[in-house]
Amino acid sequence: MRGLSTAAGPDPGARQATKAVITAVAVLAALGLFVSACGTGGTGARDEGPADGDSLSAGAASPAVSASADGNHPTVEEVVRIVRSDPKVSKTVKSDLEPCVPDDYPVDVIYGEVTGPSTDTFVVNVLSCADAVGVASYVYRLDKGEYRSVFLSEQPPVYAEIDRGDLMVTRQLYENDKHGDPGAYPSSEEVTTYRWSKDRFVERSRKRTEYSTSVGGQESATPEPG
Repeated sequence: MRGLSTAAGPDPGARQATKAVITAVAVLAALGLFVSACGTGGTGARDEGPADGDSLSAGAASPAVSASADGNHPTVEEVVRIVRSDPKVSKTVKSDLEPCVPDDYPVDVIYGEVTGPSTDTFVVNVLSCADAVGVASYVYRLDKGEYRSVFLSEQPPVYAEIDRGDLMVTRQLYENDKHGDPGAYPSSEEVTTYRWSKDRFVERSRKRTEYSTSVGGQESATPEPG
């Protein structure tokens, strides 16, 4: 269940299939990201383990865009400017924030009450143009007329959404083989739920689904303490 509304981003069919793509297309995406990371010094597909790269504390104000005078949600173009002006966002993600086709940015923006009632907040997922796989996820909250970063995750594949007032972050995890290379297929999926408390997100629960290595094998859900 998503937030109150979703702004335009990549092709509508691609947006609707984004969650499925994280599972079904993560194989090719992870390999591509790993190869790219080898050339740029990035982390690429990471080892199986907790998502320790998330930033949950309130961040610096993004100076590019203030609250709209008419009280409306920021447009997609304004959201892109906010992300680009955020000093916490990596240069790689910023360089990817170019339209896939004219006037069509690879972002999925979700508006909703995830940092308390009556607070202007939005979740933005940066996607790949080719297959709409989640590259990074951010949450921005209006504070004193400017949007501040209160959450970020730049460990793909990742996708964040709003579920009954909580922030849900879904990732694919990859396990290294005996040679130290990432496996071709995800070893598990992890869904972490965060709840807003005072001025930051606090982890509420974490659930991991282990994928069977055998063809046609069954998946098993393994909840983890928050």
